Amino acid sequence: MIPVLLGSGFALRDGGTLWPGLLICLIFALLVQIGTNYANDYFDFVKGADRDDRVGPKRAVVSGWVTPRGMLVASILVFLTAFCVGLVLVAYRGPVLLAVGVVSILFGFAYTGGPFPLAYRGLGDLFVLIFFGGVAVGGTYFVMTGDLTLEVMLAALPIGLLATNILVVNNYRDMETDARAAKRTLVVRYGRGFARAQYGISLLVVFALPVIFAVNRKEVLLLLPLLALPFGLRAWARLTPDRSPDELNGLLGASAGVLLIYGVCLAFAVTQG
Repeated sequence: MIPVLLGSGFALRDGGTLWPGLLICLIFALLVQIGTNYANDYFDFVKGADRDDRVGPKRAVVSGWVTPRGMLVASILVFLTAFCVGLVLVAYRGPVLLAVGVVSILFGFAYTGGPFPLAYRGLGDLFVLIFFGGVAVGGTYFVMTGDLTLEVMLAALPIGLLATNILVVNNYRDMETDARAAKRTLVVRYGRGFARAQYGISLLVVFALPVIFAVNRKEVLLLLPLLALPFGLRAWARLTPDRSPDELNGLLGASAGVLLIYGVCLAFAVTQG
């Protein structure tokens, strides 16, 4: 929701039409996210990444709540619904949005599925950064204005990085079980020290950008996202090897909270510019 909110904030500032583009973008983004999670639930189970000893939040297939086939069918149906919703966006800005929508759905499925599952090749972080950042923020702005600017894409970067940090925590917690399932995340490849450094460097970039924006546009209000800084630093301090799985599960929520505060503050600041 936050990437769509931020893209809408920029569009509102620049004279874009708020409704119904915002609603359609939001529904499409949520459906792709839900479909991706359903697909992850299915493929992580069949590939052995999710087992009875899973330490993360409960998942439906491994918990026996849904059959594997039922989850696969559900993910396909959600993706098909997202495609139909995405077709409405084509009426706004032409076939380029059809391509963006199809690619978003394909990569949502290919995150853990298909012949080259991205998450199992250590590419999950990169694609979360791209799709939660530039694609979601920039795509929303394009739908509502018919344009795309460097400023919008730069503002999308911290959103993508903060979303990636949620994945970092998830993979940090699951390093041992992922390694057994040959899920070669960056944490599995390079260790927990690398993951902690990645999380911290991302925060450094995330909180440097509002300062750059504020100085460049001479708008003090653009410093508002710095309100999330204490929460980000606290979350980073909690990312240590002595943390239990339950504590790391809580850190998932804390990392999402940083994204929420940052994104809402930046979107508000942008609309006031």
